[in-house]
Amino acid sequence: MLTHLSIRDIVLIERLEIDLSAGLSVLTGETGAGKSILLDSLSLALGARGDGALVRHGATQGQVSASFDVPLNHAARSFLRDNSIDDEGGDLILRRVQTADGRTRGFINDQPVSAGLMRQFGRLLVEIHGQHDERALVEPAAHRTILDSFGGNGGEATAVGQAWRAWKTAEQALASHRAKVEAAEREGDYLRNAVKELSELDPQSGEEEELATTRTAMMAAEKIASEISDAQEVLSGSSSPVPQLSSLLRRLQRKAPEVPGLLDEIITSLDEALLSLDGAQSSVEAALRASEYDPRVLEQTEERLFALRAAGRKYNVSVDDLVKLRDGMVADLADLDAGAERLTSLEEDARAAQQVYDARAAKLSTLREAAAAGLVKAVMAELPALKLERAEFIVEMSTDPSLRGEDGNDLIEFWVRTNPGTRAGPIMKVASGGELSRFLLALKVALADRGSAPTLVFDEIDTGVGGAVADAIGQRLARLSQTVQVLSVTHAPQVAARAGVHYLITKSGASDRVSTGIASIDRKARKEEIARMLSGATVTEEARAAAERLLAGTSPAS
Repeated sequence: MLTHLSIRDIVLIERLEIDLSAGLSVLTGETGAGKSILLDSLSLALGARGDGALVRHGATQGQVSASFDVPLNHAARSFLRDNSIDDEGGDLILRRVQTADGRTRGFINDQPVSAGLMRQFGRLLVEIHGQHDERALVEPAAHRTILDSFGGNGGEATAVGQAWRAWKTAEQALASHRAKVEAAEREGDYLRNAVKELSELDPQSGEEEELATTRTAMMAAEKIASEISDAQEVLSGSSSPVPQLSSLLRRLQRKAPEVPGLLDEIITSLDEALLSLDGAQSSVEAALRASEYDPRVLEQTEERLFALRAAGRKYNVSVDDLVKLRDGMVADLADLDAGAERLTSLEEDARAAQQVYDARAAKLSTLREAAAAGLVKAVMAELPALKLERAEFIVEMSTDPSLRGEDGNDLIEFWVRTNPGTRAGPIMKVASGGELSRFLLALKVALADRGSAPTLVFDEIDTGVGGAVADAIGQRLARLSQTVQVLSVTHAPQVAARAGVHYLITKSGASDRVSTGIASIDRKARKEEIARMLSGATVTEEARAAAERLLAGTSPAS
């Protein structure tokens, strides 16, 4: 429910704070005191269209904050989670800033949001009903939901929606597969030839890189092989210096004893040189073995690599993607070959899903017909006391399988006939302002807390009525307030007397700086205010006595 309303610099309101409670609260005051401004401010906080003219003269901006206390399982909290808005489980706070240049900023729990999101959120918390209200219960689009709420058919309506989505999913799968098969049939010959070619080529993942590396290595070996052979010829061929050096070393070793110490250094150097030459010969032979390649292998490697690259160009994919392309074509051919069988299966699935939907939709239509009869009976029971005893409330319902949709096969709209013999029609087109407000009240009473926001605001729905009708309106508002919070702006003393809390709206200040204020009044002040409502500007003792009788004879729960 709405627990607190704070308004700053909106039209005549300079600074206003109001705490609200559960049950029925009424707001009264003389014409022009600012009752409509209060509701305009609340509407602004709920996401209504902004207007720079709302800002109090002389101020640069106005601001409205509304705090709500709702259960943790309320749809409003789910809405916050779905829209990634912080919710710590405390009061929900809507705040709207209106600048004098026409711009607005909206916040939910101090998180910036768009006006559209704020409006969606506000509808979960408050319904505002008045003579010219064109939302809430009078929206034809909402009538089906209202009827389902009244009949307790929400679960079945959800099941119909699920069956609808399952049917549409099955139809989409069927359509997708049919298109795929038809495309495959058009490309059948091409696919078969391509699959044959790629299967014979049999590309492997990573094969191109491996072949390219091998080819590069073999080509490099071919270039250096001649140089290595020349080195082998020099070191081991007919012109090798090794035999001459070995012979020289042996002769010097034989002569060394004859001249002690003279040849030692030469012998050592020659010995080391021969060892180095022997090591070089071994390295050359190892290099020759490592650089050996078969020209036929190089040719085969190049042929394979070029074939793979040619296939990649032909099919406009990279060589590495040839495997994926082949597998995809194989799958497409499999779809083509098994297309008829798969198509038949999907057609059966779609037919079965449609049958499930049709059965659930038909059941829901039957339940709605029963709910419609019950709603008509409940609303009609309220009309006589509201001085609409000659009127008729009608739930206009048409069922047509061709209208299949997520909400079923039914078109539902609330109609009325205001007098016998007149033409019935949509409630918004047929009922006058005063009649519409009473029809709406009868509907809300019939619906009680089913499908209702936790706070209901009625804006002068008692205009143009008095006496017993006004008292009947007060009784019904009091009954509603047992299940939801009800705020009523009223000119009817019979309604005001039934309130649990009575707020008086007044104007004060100099003529050039008027300000609207609001205050909860006690029983004595209520008696005086109700007397004013009964008698006008001059409050008489008779009016005070009548006011006392109204207060004594009514209670919020009566």
